Amino acid sequence: MSINSALLAGVSGLVANSSKLAAISDNISNVNTTAYKRNDVSFSTLVTSQAVKGEYSAGGVMGVSHAAVSQQGLIQAASSATDLAISGDGFFVVTNKGAGLTASDPRMFTRAGAFEPDANGYLVNDAGFYLQGWPVQANGTFTVDPSDLSLVQPINVKNLGAAVQQTTNVGASANLDQTTPIPAASTYNAATASMAAYAATGTGTPPDAPPIEFTVVDSVGGSHKLALAFCRTTTPNSWNAEIYAVPASDVTVTGPSGQIKAGLINFNTDGSINLNTSTLFGPATVPPAAPSPQTIALAASGAAAPAWAASQGIAASALTLDLSQLTQLASTSTVNSVSSNGASAGNIIGVQVGSDGVVSALFDNSQVRKIAQVAIATFPNANGLQATSGNAYQATLTAGQMTLKSPGSGGAGKIASSSLEASTVDLSSEFTGLITTQKAYSASSKIITTADQMLDELINIIR
Repeated sequence: MSINSALLAGVSGLVANSSKLAAISDNISNVNTTAYKRNDVSFSTLVTSQAVKGEYSAGGVMGVSHAAVSQQGLIQAASSATDLAISGDGFFVVTNKGAGLTASDPRMFTRAGAFEPDANGYLVNDAGFYLQGWPVQANGTFTVDPSDLSLVQPINVKNLGAAVQQTTNVGASANLDQTTPIPAASTYNAATASMAAYAATGTGTPPDAPPIEFTVVDSVGGSHKLALAFCRTTTPNSWNAEIYAVPASDVTVTGPSGQIKAGLINFNTDGSINLNTSTLFGPATVPPAAPSPQTIALAASGAAAPAWAASQGIAASALTLDLSQLTQLASTSTVNSVSSNGASAGNIIGVQVGSDGVVSALFDNSQVRKIAQVAIATFPNANGLQATSGNAYQATLTAGQMTLKSPGSGGAGKIASSSLEASTVDLSSEFTGLITTQKAYSASSKIITTADQMLDELINIIR
Protein backbone atom coordinates (compact mmCIF):
# COMPACT_ATOMS: atom_id res chain seq x y z
CA MET A 1 0.00 0.00 0.00
CA SER A 2 1.27 3.49 -0.86
CA ILE A 3 0.60 4.75 2.68
CA ASN A 4 2.87 2.05 4.11
CA SER A 5 5.61 2.94 1.60
CA ALA A 6 5.28 6.60 2.58
CA LEU A 7 5.68 5.61 6.22
CA LEU A 8 8.80 3.61 5.44
CA ALA A 9 10.18 6.41 3.24
CA GLY A 10 9.77 8.78 6.17
CA VAL A 11 11.70 6.38 8.38
CA SER A 12 14.51 6.15 5.81
CA GLY A 13 14.62 9.95 5.78
CA LEU A 14 15.01 10.00 9.57
CA VAL A 15 17.80 7.42 9.40
CA ALA A 16 19.65 9.19 6.58
CA ASN A 17 19.44 12.60 8.24
CA SER A 18 20.51 11.08 11.55
CA SER A 19 23.65 9.85 9.80
CA LYS A 20 24.14 13.30 8.32
CA LEU A 21 23.82 14.86 11.78
CA ALA A 22 26.34 12.36 13.20
CA ALA A 23 28.88 13.29 10.50
CA ILE A 24 28.37 17.01 11.14
CA SER A 25 28.78 16.40 14.88
CA ASP A 26 32.07 14.60 14.28
CA ASN A 27 33.29 17.44 12.05
CA ILE A 28 32.42 20.19 14.50
CA SER A 29 33.94 18.35 17.47
CA ASN A 30 37.20 17.84 15.48
CA VAL A 31 37.52 21.35 14.10
CA ASN A 32 40.84 21.76 15.97
CA THR A 33 42.11 18.20 15.53
CA THR A 34 45.45 18.14 13.69
CA ALA A 35 45.06 16.94 10.07
CA TYR A 36 41.45 15.83 10.62
CA LYS A 37 39.65 15.12 7.33
CA ARG A 38 36.03 16.23 7.06
CA ASN A 39 33.37 13.48 6.85
CA ASP A 40 30.22 13.90 4.79
CA VAL A 41 27.00 11.98 4.19
CA SER A 42 25.45 12.25 0.75
CA PHE A 43 21.99 10.97 -0.16
CA SER A 44 21.04 8.39 -2.73
CA THR A 45 17.47 7.59 -3.79
CA LEU A 46 15.87 4.19 -3.26
CA VAL A 47 13.37 3.21 -5.98
CA THR A 48 10.62 0.64 -5.47
CA SER A 49 9.23 -1.10 -8.53
CA GLN A 50 5.62 -0.06 -9.17
CA ALA A 51 3.56 -3.27 -8.95
CA VAL A 52 0.18 -1.69 -9.81
CA LYS A 53 -0.30 0.71 -12.65
CA GLY A 54 -1.58 4.08 -11.48
CA GLU A 55 -0.20 3.65 -7.94
CA TYR A 56 3.10 4.92 -6.59
CA SER A 57 5.15 3.26 -3.88
CA ALA A 58 7.83 5.39 -2.21
CA GLY A 59 11.34 3.98 -1.97
CA GLY A 60 12.91 6.55 0.32
CA VAL A 61 16.52 7.64 0.70
CA MET A 62 19.82 6.08 1.73
CA GLY A 63 22.73 7.94 3.34
CA VAL A 64 26.23 7.23 1.96
CA SER A 65 29.14 8.38 4.14
CA HIS A 66 32.63 9.19 2.92
CA ALA A 67 35.69 11.11 4.12
CA ALA A 68 37.69 13.58 2.04
CA VAL A 69 40.97 11.97 3.06
CA SER A 70 42.89 13.33 0.08
CA GLN A 71 41.93 16.95 0.79
CA GLN A 72 44.91 19.09 1.82
CA GLY A 73 44.54 21.04 5.06
CA LEU A 74 46.12 24.42 5.71
CA ILE A 75 49.80 24.20 6.79
CA GLN A 76 50.28 26.22 9.98
CA ALA A 77 53.43 27.14 11.91
CA ALA A 78 54.16 25.20 15.10
CA SER A 79 56.66 25.67 17.92
CA SER A 80 58.47 22.31 17.90
CA ALA A 81 61.03 21.21 15.30
CA THR A 82 59.51 17.72 15.41
CA ASP A 83 56.03 18.98 14.54
CA LEU A 84 55.72 17.81 10.93
CA ALA A 85 53.25 18.39 8.12
CA ILE A 86 53.07 16.89 4.64
CA SER A 87 52.70 19.44 1.88
CA GLY A 88 51.21 17.34 -0.88
CA ASP A 89 50.23 13.71 -1.27
CA GLY A 90 50.98 10.92 1.19
CA PHE A 91 50.86 9.79 4.82
CA PHE A 92 53.26 9.22 7.68
CA VAL A 93 53.80 5.52 8.43
CA VAL A 94 53.18 4.86 12.14
CA THR A 95 52.90 1.95 14.57
CA ASN A 96 51.54 1.57 18.07
CA LYS A 97 54.88 0.75 19.68
CA GLY A 98 58.51 1.83 19.49
CA ALA A 99 61.01 -0.73 20.78
CA GLY A 100 60.65 -4.37 19.80
CA LEU A 101 58.79 -3.77 16.55
CA THR A 102 58.29 -6.91 14.44
CA ALA A 103 57.08 -7.51 10.88
CA SER A 104 53.73 -8.77 12.19
CA ASP A 105 52.93 -5.56 14.07
CA PRO A 106 50.29 -3.47 12.28
CA ARG A 107 51.23 -0.28 10.45
CA MET A 108 48.86 2.66 10.21
CA PHE A 109 48.94 5.82 8.15
CA THR A 110 48.30 9.36 9.35
CA ARG A 111 48.86 13.00 8.55
CA ALA A 112 48.72 14.03 12.22
CA GLY A 113 52.35 15.07 12.66
CA ALA A 114 52.52 16.47 16.20
CA PHE A 115 55.49 14.26 17.13
CA GLU A 116 57.54 14.55 20.33
CA PRO A 117 60.24 12.29 21.81
CA ASP A 118 58.91 9.91 24.45
CA ALA A 119 60.84 8.75 27.53
CA ASN A 120 62.95 6.43 25.35
CA GLY A 121 63.62 9.01 22.62
CA TYR A 122 61.15 7.68 20.02
CA LEU A 123 59.06 10.20 18.08
CA VAL A 124 55.40 9.68 19.01
CA ASN A 125 52.31 11.79 18.24
CA ASP A 126 49.35 12.77 20.43
CA ALA A 127 47.50 9.55 19.59
CA GLY A 128 50.44 7.40 20.76
CA PHE A 129 51.59 6.39 17.27
CA TYR A 130 55.34 6.08 16.59
CA LEU A 131 56.82 7.69 13.46
CA GLN A 132 58.57 5.30 11.05
CA GLY A 133 61.50 5.94 8.74
CA TRP A 134 64.50 4.39 7.03
CA PRO A 135 67.50 4.33 9.43
CA VAL A 136 70.74 5.84 8.14
CA GLN A 137 73.38 3.40 6.89
CA ALA A 138 77.07 3.49 7.76
CA ASN A 139 77.84 5.34 4.50
CA GLY A 140 75.26 8.04 5.24
CA THR A 141 72.62 6.82 2.75
CA PHE A 142 69.18 5.26 3.22
CA THR A 143 67.89 1.91 1.96
CA VAL A 144 64.60 2.95 0.36
CA ASP A 145 62.23 0.20 -0.79
CA PRO A 146 58.80 1.15 -2.21
CA SER A 147 56.97 -1.88 -0.79
CA ASP A 148 58.97 -3.37 2.10
CA LEU A 149 57.54 -2.07 5.38
CA SER A 150 60.03 -4.14 7.37
CA LEU A 151 62.81 -1.73 6.38
CA VAL A 152 61.20 1.23 8.13
CA GLN A 153 61.75 1.46 11.88
CA PRO A 154 60.67 3.80 14.70
CA ILE A 155 62.78 6.96 14.69
CA ASN A 156 64.76 7.57 17.88
CA VAL A 157 66.30 11.03 18.34
CA LYS A 158 67.80 10.72 21.82
CA ASN A 159 69.71 7.47 22.34
CA LEU A 160 72.58 8.39 20.04
CA GLY A 161 75.53 8.82 22.39
CA ALA A 162 78.14 11.52 21.90
CA ALA A 163 79.37 12.71 18.50
CA VAL A 164 83.05 13.01 17.59
CA GLN A 165 84.50 14.23 14.30
CA GLN A 166 88.11 13.32 13.80
CA THR A 167 90.15 16.07 12.15
CA THR A 168 90.85 15.34 8.48
CA ASN A 169 91.38 18.81 6.97
CA VAL A 170 93.40 21.79 8.13
CA GLY A 171 93.85 25.10 6.33
CA ALA A 172 96.16 28.00 7.15
CA SER A 173 96.67 31.53 5.89
CA ALA A 174 100.00 33.10 6.88
CA ASN A 175 102.83 35.28 5.61
CA LEU A 176 106.60 34.77 5.94
CA ASP A 177 108.57 38.01 5.90
CA GLN A 178 110.56 38.13 2.65
CA THR A 179 112.97 40.64 4.22
CA THR A 180 114.12 38.18 6.88
CA PRO A 181 117.94 38.07 6.57
CA ILE A 182 119.35 35.16 4.57
CA PRO A 183 122.09 33.50 6.67
CA ALA A 184 125.54 33.17 5.21
CA ALA A 185 125.70 29.64 6.60
CA SER A 186 122.90 27.70 8.19
CA THR A 187 123.30 25.82 11.45
CA TYR A 188 119.92 24.17 10.91
CA ASN A 189 119.91 20.39 10.69
CA ALA A 190 116.63 18.43 10.58
CA ALA A 191 118.26 15.50 12.38
CA THR A 192 120.41 17.17 15.04
CA ALA A 193 119.56 20.89 15.31
CA SER A 194 115.92 20.94 14.39
CA MET A 195 113.13 23.38 15.21
CA ALA A 196 111.23 20.47 16.79
CA ALA A 197 114.11 19.96 19.23
CA TYR A 198 114.13 23.69 19.99
CA ALA A 199 110.39 23.59 20.75
CA ALA A 200 110.81 20.52 22.99
CA THR A 201 114.10 21.28 24.82
CA GLY A 202 115.12 24.84 23.94
CA THR A 203 118.17 23.58 22.05
CA GLY A 204 118.50 23.43 18.28
CA THR A 205 117.44 26.02 15.70
CA PRO A 206 114.75 28.57 16.60
CA PRO A 207 112.17 29.41 13.93
CA ASP A 208 112.42 32.69 11.99
CA ALA A 209 108.62 33.22 11.98
CA PRO A 210 105.77 32.55 14.41
CA PRO A 211 104.87 28.84 14.13
CA ILE A 212 101.48 28.01 12.70
CA GLU A 213 99.73 26.00 15.42
CA PHE A 214 96.62 23.93 14.75
CA THR A 215 94.48 21.60 16.85
CA VAL A 216 93.86 17.99 15.82
CA VAL A 217 90.93 16.00 17.22
CA ASP A 218 91.66 12.28 17.51
CA SER A 219 89.37 9.25 17.15
CA VAL A 220 88.04 9.52 20.70
CA GLY A 221 87.54 13.27 20.76
CA GLY A 222 90.83 14.23 22.39
CA SER A 223 92.66 17.39 21.27
CA HIS A 224 96.32 17.58 20.26
CA LYS A 225 98.43 20.49 19.08
CA LEU A 226 100.67 20.33 16.02
CA ALA A 227 102.87 23.18 14.81
CA LEU A 228 104.41 24.15 11.47
CA ALA A 229 107.63 26.20 11.88
CA PHE A 230 110.04 27.85 9.41
CA CYS A 231 113.61 29.18 9.25
CA ARG A 232 115.43 30.79 6.29
CA THR A 233 117.90 28.84 4.17
CA THR A 234 120.89 30.23 2.36
CA THR A 235 118.85 30.09 -0.86
CA PRO A 236 116.45 32.96 -1.63
CA ASN A 237 112.72 32.10 -1.54
CA SER A 238 113.41 28.84 0.27
CA TRP A 239 112.60 28.00 3.91
CA ASN A 240 113.28 24.98 6.08
CA ALA A 241 109.97 23.71 7.44
CA GLU A 242 109.01 21.23 10.14
CA ILE A 243 105.77 19.84 11.49
CA TYR A 244 106.02 18.70 15.10
CA ALA A 245 103.80 17.81 18.07
CA VAL A 246 103.38 20.01 21.13
CA PRO A 247 104.16 18.38 23.51
CA ALA A 248 106.56 16.03 21.77
CA SER A 249 105.42 13.12 23.96
CA ASP A 250 102.11 12.94 22.05
CA VAL A 251 103.80 11.14 19.13
CA THR A 252 106.35 8.43 18.44
CA VAL A 253 108.87 9.38 15.73
CA THR A 254 112.21 8.19 14.40
CA GLY A 255 113.89 11.65 14.31
CA PRO A 256 114.14 14.44 16.87
CA SER A 257 111.57 14.32 19.64
CA GLY A 258 108.14 15.30 18.34
CA GLN A 259 109.23 15.85 14.70
CA ILE A 260 106.66 14.43 12.27
CA LYS A 261 107.82 15.90 8.95
CA ALA A 262 110.73 18.01 7.73
CA GLY A 263 111.58 19.51 4.36
CA LEU A 264 111.59 22.68 2.28
CA ILE A 265 108.86 25.18 1.49
CA ASN A 266 109.68 27.22 -1.63
CA PHE A 267 108.08 30.35 -3.03
CA ASN A 268 107.78 31.94 -6.44
CA THR A 269 109.14 35.42 -7.18
CA ASP A 270 105.65 36.89 -6.77
CA GLY A 271 105.45 35.59 -3.19
CA SER A 272 103.10 32.66 -3.85
CA ILE A 273 103.96 29.18 -2.61
CA ASN A 274 105.52 26.73 -5.06
CA LEU A 275 104.31 23.26 -4.06
CA ASN A 276 105.97 21.59 -7.07
CA THR A 277 109.46 22.28 -5.74
CA SER A 278 108.63 22.09 -2.03
CA THR A 279 109.70 18.87 -0.29
CA LEU A 280 107.90 19.04 3.07
CA PHE A 281 105.19 16.64 1.86
CA GLY A 282 107.24 14.61 -0.64
CA PRO A 283 110.00 14.89 -3.25
CA ALA A 284 109.98 17.77 -5.75
CA THR A 285 108.64 16.94 -9.22
CA VAL A 286 111.00 17.44 -12.15
CA PRO A 287 109.76 18.58 -14.55
CA PRO A 288 107.05 20.30 -12.43
CA ALA A 289 103.84 18.30 -12.34
CA ALA A 290 100.80 18.30 -10.12
CA PRO A 291 101.73 19.20 -6.53
CA SER A 292 102.18 16.26 -4.20
CA PRO A 293 99.35 15.77 -1.70
CA GLN A 294 99.79 17.97 1.36
CA THR A 295 99.15 15.22 3.89
CA ILE A 296 100.24 14.11 7.34
CA ALA A 297 99.77 10.48 8.34
CA LEU A 298 100.03 9.35 11.96
CA ALA A 299 99.58 5.63 12.59
CA ALA A 300 97.53 4.27 15.48
CA SER A 301 99.06 4.20 18.96
CA GLY A 302 101.79 1.60 19.24
CA ALA A 303 102.28 1.20 15.47
CA ALA A 304 105.38 1.99 13.46
CA ALA A 305 106.54 5.64 13.57
CA PRO A 306 105.35 8.22 12.87
CA ALA A 307 102.44 7.31 15.12
CA TRP A 308 100.47 8.51 18.08
CA ALA A 309 102.22 7.61 21.31
CA ALA A 310 101.34 4.21 22.74
CA SER A 311 100.01 5.88 25.89
CA GLN A 312 97.34 7.70 23.83
CA GLY A 313 95.46 4.53 22.81
CA ILE A 314 93.88 6.14 19.74
CA ALA A 315 93.32 5.29 16.07
CA ALA A 316 95.33 6.55 13.12
CA SER A 317 94.93 10.09 11.76
CA ALA A 318 95.18 11.20 8.14
CA LEU A 319 95.35 14.98 7.75
CA THR A 320 95.22 17.06 4.60
CA LEU A 321 96.87 20.48 4.94
CA ASP A 322 95.88 23.34 2.66
CA LEU A 323 98.87 25.70 2.47
CA SER A 324 97.81 27.41 -0.75
CA GLN A 325 97.29 30.67 1.19
CA LEU A 326 100.86 30.68 2.52
CA THR A 327 102.81 33.65 1.12
CA GLN A 328 106.28 35.24 1.30
CA LEU A 329 105.88 39.00 1.09
CA ALA A 330 107.85 41.98 2.35
CA SER A 331 105.69 42.29 5.42
CA THR A 332 105.86 41.16 9.02
CA SER A 333 105.59 37.41 9.47
CA THR A 334 102.12 36.68 10.81
CA VAL A 335 99.51 33.95 11.05
CA ASN A 336 96.24 35.26 9.62
CA SER A 337 93.91 32.32 10.23
CA VAL A 338 93.81 28.58 10.88
CA SER A 339 90.78 26.35 10.24
CA SER A 340 90.04 22.66 10.81
CA ASN A 341 87.03 20.38 10.58
CA GLY A 342 87.48 18.37 13.77
CA ALA A 343 85.15 18.45 16.76
CA SER A 344 85.58 16.95 20.21
CA ALA A 345 82.86 14.90 21.92
CA GLY A 346 79.47 16.63 21.97
CA ASN A 347 76.00 15.88 23.30
CA ILE A 348 72.72 16.18 21.44
CA ILE A 349 70.93 19.51 21.90
CA GLY A 350 68.27 19.47 19.20
CA VAL A 351 66.71 17.86 16.16
CA GLN A 352 66.05 19.19 12.68
CA VAL A 353 64.01 17.72 9.82
CA GLY A 354 64.58 18.75 6.20
CA SER A 355 62.00 18.99 3.42
CA ASP A 356 63.39 15.68 2.12
CA GLY A 357 62.41 14.04 5.42
CA VAL A 358 65.97 13.54 6.68
CA VAL A 359 65.97 13.70 10.49
CA SER A 360 69.28 14.96 11.90
CA ALA A 361 70.59 15.41 15.44
CA LEU A 362 72.35 18.65 16.41
CA PHE A 363 75.22 18.43 18.90
CA ASP A 364 76.76 21.12 21.09
CA ASN A 365 80.09 20.71 19.27
CA SER A 366 78.42 22.01 16.05
CA GLN A 367 78.18 18.54 14.53
CA VAL A 368 75.10 17.37 12.64
CA ARG A 369 74.43 13.63 12.43
CA LYS A 370 71.81 12.02 10.18
CA ILE A 371 69.44 9.67 12.02
CA ALA A 372 66.78 8.53 9.58
CA GLN A 373 64.60 9.57 6.65
CA VAL A 374 60.84 9.82 7.14
CA ALA A 375 58.93 7.43 4.87
CA ILE A 376 55.87 8.71 2.99
CA ALA A 377 53.15 6.20 1.99
CA THR A 378 50.95 6.98 -1.01
CA PHE A 379 47.79 5.25 -2.29
CA PRO A 380 46.02 5.45 -5.69
CA ASN A 381 42.71 6.13 -3.91
CA ALA A 382 43.42 7.68 -0.51
CA ASN A 383 39.69 8.27 0.03
CA GLY A 384 39.25 4.50 0.20
CA LEU A 385 41.33 4.13 3.37
CA GLN A 386 39.57 2.90 6.50
CA ALA A 387 39.59 5.35 9.40
CA THR A 388 40.73 4.19 12.84
CA SER A 389 40.88 5.90 16.23
CA GLY A 390 43.70 8.37 16.67
CA ASN A 391 43.11 10.14 13.33
CA ALA A 392 44.85 7.34 11.45
CA TYR A 393 43.92 5.03 8.59
CA GLN A 394 44.38 1.42 7.58
CA ALA A 395 45.04 0.10 4.08
CA THR A 396 42.13 -1.43 2.15
CA LEU A 397 41.60 -3.01 -1.25
CA THR A 398 39.60 0.06 -2.27
CA ALA A 399 42.55 2.33 -1.50
CA GLY A 400 44.85 0.36 -3.80
CA GLN A 401 48.48 -0.71 -3.49
CA MET A 402 50.59 1.25 -1.01
CA THR A 403 53.92 2.69 -2.18
CA LEU A 404 56.66 4.00 0.10
CA LYS A 405 58.53 7.06 -1.18
CA SER A 406 61.10 9.57 -0.04
CA PRO A 407 59.48 12.95 0.68
CA GLY A 408 59.37 15.13 -2.42
CA SER A 409 59.99 12.27 -4.85
CA GLY A 410 57.67 10.31 -7.12
CA GLY A 411 54.70 12.54 -6.41
CA ALA A 412 55.00 12.30 -2.62
CA GLY A 413 54.60 15.51 -0.66
CA LYS A 414 57.46 17.35 1.00
CA ILE A 415 57.96 17.58 4.75
CA ALA A 416 57.38 20.92 6.46
CA SER A 417 59.08 20.95 9.86
CA SER A 418 57.87 23.13 12.74
CA SER A 419 54.46 22.96 11.05
CA LEU A 420 51.16 21.15 11.46
CA GLU A 421 48.31 20.49 9.04
CA ALA A 422 45.01 22.00 10.15
CA SER A 423 41.61 20.31 10.08
CA THR A 424 39.70 20.60 6.80
CA VAL A 425 36.45 21.44 8.64
CA ASP A 426 34.73 24.72 7.68
CA LEU A 427 32.50 25.73 10.59
CA SER A 428 30.27 27.98 8.49
CA SER A 429 29.48 25.08 6.15
CA GLU A 430 28.90 22.71 9.06
CA PHE A 431 26.48 25.09 10.81
CA THR A 432 24.60 25.59 7.57
CA GLY A 433 24.41 21.83 7.14
CA LEU A 434 23.23 21.52 10.73
CA ILE A 435 20.23 23.76 9.99
CA THR A 436 19.30 22.04 6.73
CA THR A 437 19.66 18.60 8.31
CA GLN A 438 17.42 19.58 11.20
CA LYS A 439 14.75 20.84 8.82
CA ALA A 440 14.99 17.70 6.68
CA TYR A 441 14.71 15.52 9.76
CA SER A 442 11.61 17.44 10.88
CA ALA A 443 10.10 17.11 7.41
CA SER A 444 10.67 13.33 7.44
CA SER A 445 8.99 13.12 10.82
CA LYS A 446 6.00 14.98 9.34
CA ILE A 447 5.76 12.27 6.68
CA ILE A 448 5.41 9.67 9.42
CA THR A 449 2.85 11.79 11.30
CA THR A 450 0.77 12.35 8.18
CA ALA A 451 0.91 8.70 7.18
CA ASP A 452 -0.14 7.76 10.70
CA GLN A 453 -3.12 10.10 10.51
CA MET A 454 -4.16 8.63 7.16
CA LEU A 455 -3.95 5.12 8.59
CA ASP A 456 -6.12 6.24 11.49
CA GLU A 457 -8.70 7.51 8.99
CA LEU A 458 -8.58 4.16 7.25
CA ILE A 459 -9.09 2.28 10.50
CA ASN A 460 -11.98 4.55 11.50
CA ILE A 461 -13.92 3.68 8.32
CA ILE A 462 -15.41 0.59 10.05
CA ARG A 463 -16.68 2.54 13.06
